[in-house]
Amino acid sequence: VQLQASGGGLVQAGGSLRLSCAASGFSFDDYTIGWFRQAPGKEREGVSLISSSDGSTYYFDSAKGRFTISSDNAKNTVYLQMNSLKPEDTGVYYCAAGLGRVTLFSAGYGMDYWGKGTLVTVSS
Repeated sequence: VQLQASGGGLVQAGGSLRLSCAASGFSFDDYTIGWFRQAPGKEREGVSLISSSDGSTYYFDSAKGRFTISSDNAKNTVYLQMNSLKPEDTGVYYCAAGLGRVTLFSAGYGMDYWGKGTLVTVSS
């Protein structure tokens, strides 16, 4: 199982980034793919989830209104479009996969596989 996150970088406040999560080694359609982040000195928190089988999504409070999650099933890749970025969005962003529907993971835990993160730094 591999989950490869990419697309992080340095951006000014108000800017945008698009993260990608390329998945392999498991049945993509059976899993919920999620984005999580960990800011320096803080606990990891959920950002957004998507089910590739039915397109259902879930946004944690940190992402509502500014971030959009999407899935390209042909490429087994999930994207996170992040707009209007704020310095508090700074952190390492991880993608993860959990077997089952989005609703199983809306509490922010229970994912089965994790990838290495990609660093997002938002300057003020």
